[in-house]
Amino acid sequence: QVRLVESGGGSVHAGGSLRLSCVASEALSGRSCMAWLRQQPGKARERVALIVSDGTTEYADSVKGRFTISLGNAKNTQYLQMNTLKPDDTATYYCAAARSCVGWYFDYWGQGTQVTVSS
Repeated sequence: QVRLVESGGGSVHAGGSLRLSCVASEALSGRSCMAWLRQQPGKARERVALIVSDGTTEYADSVKGRFTISLGNAKNTQYLQMNTLKPDDTATYYCAAARSCVGWYFDYWGQGTQVTVSS
């Protein structure tokens, strides 16, 4: 069982930046992918950004141009650089990973990290 541990959440003012990290207990081989999703109270979990092991990325329209997903050198770490944060970005952010990337379907999930953006 792969464990995912997120860090980097916190509280910032609108326009600020945060960088989320997610470390997997083991590197995933093959065409794996890692992603960030988020959930606001009372709402469904929504996609934020996804990165495939070959470097291909996908972003939700709401974060394009503001958020950047990347992989660490060890390939078991991913990052989400979040710039120009808005109050609507307030949510619990979850790290997810899949051994074989087939869209937004994941085998493993982190516990989540809270991001709060005040106006």
